[in-house]
Amino acid sequence: MRDLIVTQNVTLDGVIDASEGWFDVGDADQSDVIAAIGEQSAAADAVLLGRVTFEEMRGFWPHQTDDPTGVSDYLDAVSKYVVSRTLDDPAWQHTTVLRGPLRDEIETLKAQSGKDIVATGSMTLVRELIAERLVDEYRLFVYPVVLGRGRRLFEDEAAAARFRLVETRPFTSGIVLLRYRAD
Repeated sequence: MRDLIVTQNVTLDGVIDASEGWFDVGDADQSDVIAAIGEQSAAADAVLLGRVTFEEMRGFWPHQTDDPTGVSDYLDAVSKYVVSRTLDDPAWQHTTVLRGPLRDEIETLKAQSGKDIVATGSMTLVRELIAERLVDEYRLFVYPVVLGRGRRLFEDEAAAARFRLVETRPFTSGIVLLRYRAD
């Protein structure tokens, strides 16, 4: 059975809304963060996205010609699943639109053979996955920033849960990766 992994960039105060551009660490060396993302990509063969995040990524990544991070090549090759009731033609290779009940669609994906399935961005979808208790692991890249406002990963009692810490990894930029398994 495959694991569903939620990977998010998050501030110290739990904000995941990236509209403020807070995840720019300036000139700090991020080679260790890029290596960690590469490790996670190697362990996953599917990406799960909500429609809005999918459309944003589709509008950006396929057009990158000089991407030293490898994200563009990875996204072109990996299976992409987009949860949407309105998207007709995904217009990105290796993409499947999921229209059925969320729990059924995700349980079917998790039952298939393969590597991890990663959900990233997609705030509305991720909150639905959390509420349905479908997430196996959280990989949080915590940035040394406090905003005091913004949409958070866990916002209400539907998200109440306990987690088991499986890894902490600090990076030279001040970012820290926290990995938690859902119990």
